This record gives sequence, C-alpha cells and structure tokens, in this order.
Amino acid sequence: MTTPLNIYVMNKQSKMQSFYFFQQPAIYTGGGTAYSNSLYSSDLLSYDQSGAVLVCQVKPQYFAGIEKAGAPPQVGQRSGWPTVSRAIDLADGGSGAPKNWTTATVSPLGLSDPANAPGVQPGAFRITTPSFNSYESYNAGSAIVAMHRTVLSNFVQANPMSNIDCQPILKFYVQTGYGNVDTVIDFSESSVNAGLADFTGGHTQCDITLNADGTWSTRLQ
Repeated sequence: MTTPLNIYVMNKQSKMQSFYFFQQPAIYTGGGTAYSNSLYSSDLLSYDQSGAVLVCQVKPQYFAGIEKAGAPPQVGQRSGWPTVSRAIDLADGGSGAPKNWTTATVSPLGLSDPANAPGVQPGAFRITTPSFNSYESYNAGSAIVAMHRTVLSNFVQANPMSNIDCQPILKFYVQTGYGNVDTVIDFSESSVNAGLADFTGGHTQCDITLNADGTWSTRLQ
C-alpha cells in the first residue's frame, strides 16, 4: 500500500455535528479482550450552510504498538502513554520472509527492529512481550498513523513473556459525538448505526454522508 486512505465526511443535517473515527478491532491470538481507541475527532458545520467537508487520512502502513497503562482500559479515559510503534509486515503464508515479528522491552519502553518469525497466521504480525512485574500494565496491538499522529488503534492488555498475534482489519467507522484521540471507546456500541469505510477490497477513498434523516450514505472509490 502506498496511497493514503482518505475518508471524506459530509454533514447534510441542518446544524453542526461532532464526529469521531475509529477502526474495527484486529483479530487477536494470545491476548484477552480487544479494546478500541478513538483515532480522530472534529466538529463539522452543515454542508448546505458552509460547504465544509471533514477529512480523516490514514497512512497505508501497518504498525505494531505498545504503551504503558496506568489503569485497566476504561471507556472515555486515555488508554495509556507513551505509545511506541514500529512499522511491520504481515505474514504472507508463502515462501517469503516478511518482517512480521517484533520484541517489546519495558525499561525503556520500546519495540525491536522487526524480523521474520515462522508460524504467524497469514495477515497477522506478532509482538513478543518480556518479563515484567505483574503489577505493571501494558497495552499492545495495532497502531496507525491517522492525521499525522500515531495512535494505538486497538489493543489487548499484555501478559508477561507471551506472544500476541494481531491481524489488522482495514475497516474504519465514523460516528456522531465526542471521542477524543487516544481515549477508549466502546466499539460494540459506537459501531451501531455508524458510517463505515471498508477498505478491505483495496479502495483508497470513501465518501460518507450523514443524511438529514440520520442515516449514512457511503461511496467507495
């Protein structure tokens, strides 16, 4: 992937609306519950009154990410800080040698240069965690660069000395309301009646309209 993924949002309602963007959680092996963060949030005036369009751009690159967490994930709260990320390949299931595996450190917090690891599910990458005090908390998973900012898009709570296999899904959602960047959202709740930008088929642009009646219209390009 080289072309940025662009989501254009048009507000056809009569008043200003707030929007936030988030990604469908990856498929995880080696972790517990998957959590999602808000990627970007902004207000948007009515299109009929202003002609304004909201853009959310995502860098077309997969990243492994890890962050220190001060508390268990809680909706509406920041998931953790700081976030460390590494560009990484996905396992291809073929005879190649993709750099699909990175090893985490916690003191200092970091991720190693990716290398090849056999046995990773095609379409996934692996993060190996080190030994650490069980009273400490870390989140690990799939990071992205949205609007020029690195965000841990979705994650699981990491266990010491374990492998976390993460299979990202290129589906992004837009919903009305507030969702500050890096704050945990309830994916199951937020994705209901949300606009969907499904880039799994190779498209790179999605035009999403919030209609006057509250429904969404979507066009892929």
